[in-house]
Amino acid sequence: MPVNDTLAFLQDLALHNDREWFEAHRAEYLQARDGAAALVDAVIGRLSRTDPDIDGQVAAKCLFRIHRDVRFSRNKAPYKTHFGAYLAKGGRKSVHAGYYLHLEPGASFAAAGLWMPEAPALASVRQEIDYGFDEFQSLLGAEAFHSRFGDLQQQADVSLSRMPRGYAPDNPAASYLKLKSFIASCPLPDARLKAPDAAAEIADTFAASTPFIRFLNRALDA
Repeated sequence: MPVNDTLAFLQDLALHNDREWFEAHRAEYLQARDGAAALVDAVIGRLSRTDPDIDGQVAAKCLFRIHRDVRFSRNKAPYKTHFGAYLAKGGRKSVHAGYYLHLEPGASFAAAGLWMPEAPALASVRQEIDYGFDEFQSLLGAEAFHSRFGDLQQQADVSLSRMPRGYAPDNPAASYLKLKSFIASCPLPDARLKAPDAAAEIADTFAASTPFIRFLNRALDA
């Protein structure tokens, strides 16, 4: 399977994260990138059957570049040690909620949702959750979603310590209204990524989150 080469290259890159090594192994990098792209294209092909918003997208435009922006970082390693791809209505640079695939040895995952939206978009999503909390709860509690993703991430870095302005502290949706990102995540063990049906499993995982994605995008498009 092509993803075997992808994970192997990323593991080597983590040990030799410098430009000289990278340039000496550019052929392996290109092979690894092609493997990641093949997996993403296969996921798109299957997922687009149930979510037409990503129909016609291609991996080449969904994958993030492997080069890191080190201008304002203490970590000067020039390359990411993972491949990431974002599938969303309007493409990778879209402001819409979507699906994120992260490929990294021992730390791969599939995620769905909306990462750190701008203030107006964040206000719209919070309002939609407040107005439609019963629907929102049912989406997160659906067996297909909950069995894969559990609940939304609610770590301190993506959540306020107090309720946002305009919402009562006893609002039943309080834990979600405090969120600054709306992300659900599912781990992808290396063994599953190397399995022949990896693309189908990832697409099915993403498909389980499609109603949640549509809820978020309904708020953004209102």
